[in-house]
Amino acid sequence: MRRYGIDVTTTVEAGLRGTPDEAQLEFARKTGRIIVTQDRDFLIIANSGETHRGIAYCQKGKRSIGEIIESLVLIYEVLTPEELVGKVEFL
Repeated sequence: MRRYGIDVTTTVEAGLRGTPDEAQLEFARKTGRIIVTQDRDFLIIANSGETHRGIAYCQKGKRSIGEIIESLVLIYEVLTPEELVGKVEFL
Protein backbone atom coordinates (compact mmCIF):
# COMPACT_ATOMS: atom_id res chain seq x y z
CA MET A 1 0.00 0.00 0.00
CA ARG A 2 2.84 2.35 0.80
CA ARG A 3 4.22 1.82 -2.71
CA TYR A 4 1.01 3.43 -3.94
CA GLY A 5 1.52 6.42 -1.67
CA ILE A 6 -1.17 5.36 0.77
CA ASP A 7 -0.61 6.17 4.44
CA VAL A 8 -1.02 2.91 6.33
CA THR A 9 -0.08 1.47 9.68
CA THR A 10 -0.29 -2.02 11.10
CA THR A 11 -1.47 -3.24 14.46
CA VAL A 12 2.14 -4.13 15.27
CA GLU A 13 3.44 -0.66 14.33
CA ALA A 14 0.68 0.96 16.39
CA GLY A 15 1.48 -1.25 19.39
CA LEU A 16 -1.98 -2.81 19.27
CA ARG A 17 -1.18 -6.45 18.59
CA GLY A 18 -3.31 -8.62 20.84
CA THR A 19 -5.48 -5.72 22.04
CA PRO A 20 -9.28 -5.97 21.99
CA ASP A 21 -11.12 -4.98 18.82
CA GLU A 22 -12.60 -1.96 20.61
CA ALA A 23 -9.10 -0.58 21.31
CA GLN A 24 -8.17 -0.99 17.65
CA LEU A 25 -11.40 0.72 16.61
CA GLU A 26 -10.69 3.60 18.99
CA PHE A 27 -7.19 4.01 17.55
CA ALA A 28 -8.64 4.09 14.03
CA ARG A 29 -11.23 6.68 15.08
CA LYS A 30 -8.64 8.93 16.73
CA THR A 31 -6.23 8.74 13.81
CA GLY A 32 -8.85 8.95 11.04
CA ARG A 33 -8.10 5.53 9.61
CA ILE A 34 -10.23 2.77 8.19
CA ILE A 35 -9.75 -0.74 9.48
CA VAL A 36 -8.76 -3.49 7.06
CA THR A 37 -9.58 -6.86 8.54
CA GLN A 38 -10.46 -10.49 8.06
CA ASP A 39 -11.94 -10.60 11.58
CA ARG A 40 -15.71 -11.09 11.41
CA ASP A 41 -16.08 -9.51 14.84
CA PHE A 42 -15.68 -6.12 13.15
CA LEU A 43 -18.85 -6.82 11.15
CA ILE A 44 -20.70 -7.28 14.43
CA ILE A 45 -19.21 -4.03 15.72
CA ALA A 46 -20.24 -2.25 12.51
CA ASN A 47 -23.83 -3.48 12.90
CA SER A 48 -23.98 -2.47 16.55
CA GLY A 49 -24.13 1.22 15.71
CA GLU A 50 -20.59 1.85 16.97
CA THR A 51 -19.07 4.78 15.11
CA HIS A 52 -16.11 4.08 12.88
CA ARG A 53 -14.21 5.69 9.98
CA GLY A 54 -14.86 2.71 7.74
CA ILE A 55 -14.11 -0.99 7.63
CA ALA A 56 -12.73 -2.95 4.68
CA TYR A 57 -13.52 -6.62 5.23
CA CYS A 58 -12.27 -9.67 3.37
CA GLN A 59 -13.30 -13.16 4.35
CA LYS A 60 -10.18 -15.13 5.27
CA GLY A 61 -8.89 -17.29 2.44
CA LYS A 62 -11.12 -15.77 -0.25
CA ARG A 63 -8.59 -13.40 -1.86
CA SER A 64 -4.85 -13.33 -2.40
CA ILE A 65 -2.78 -10.53 -0.88
CA GLY A 66 -2.44 -9.03 -4.37
CA GLU A 67 -6.22 -9.03 -4.87
CA ILE A 68 -6.75 -7.44 -1.46
CA ILE A 69 -4.24 -4.71 -2.24
CA GLU A 70 -5.82 -4.05 -5.65
CA SER A 71 -9.23 -3.71 -4.00
CA LEU A 72 -7.90 -1.37 -1.33
CA VAL A 73 -6.15 0.82 -3.90
CA LEU A 74 -9.40 1.03 -5.87
CA ILE A 75 -11.32 2.05 -2.74
CA TYR A 76 -8.66 4.67 -2.03
CA GLU A 77 -8.91 6.07 -5.56
CA VAL A 78 -12.70 6.06 -5.85
CA LEU A 79 -14.09 6.90 -2.41
CA THR A 80 -13.42 9.87 -0.18
CA PRO A 81 -12.77 9.36 3.53
CA GLU A 82 -16.16 10.93 4.25
CA GLU A 83 -17.89 8.36 2.03
CA LEU A 84 -16.40 5.53 4.08
CA VAL A 85 -17.52 6.75 7.50
CA GLY A 86 -19.83 4.17 9.08
CA LYS A 87 -19.64 1.85 6.07
CA VAL A 88 -18.26 -1.61 5.46
CA GLU A 89 -16.63 -2.32 2.11
CA PHE A 90 -16.51 -6.02 1.28
CA LEU A 91 -13.44 -7.10 -0.67
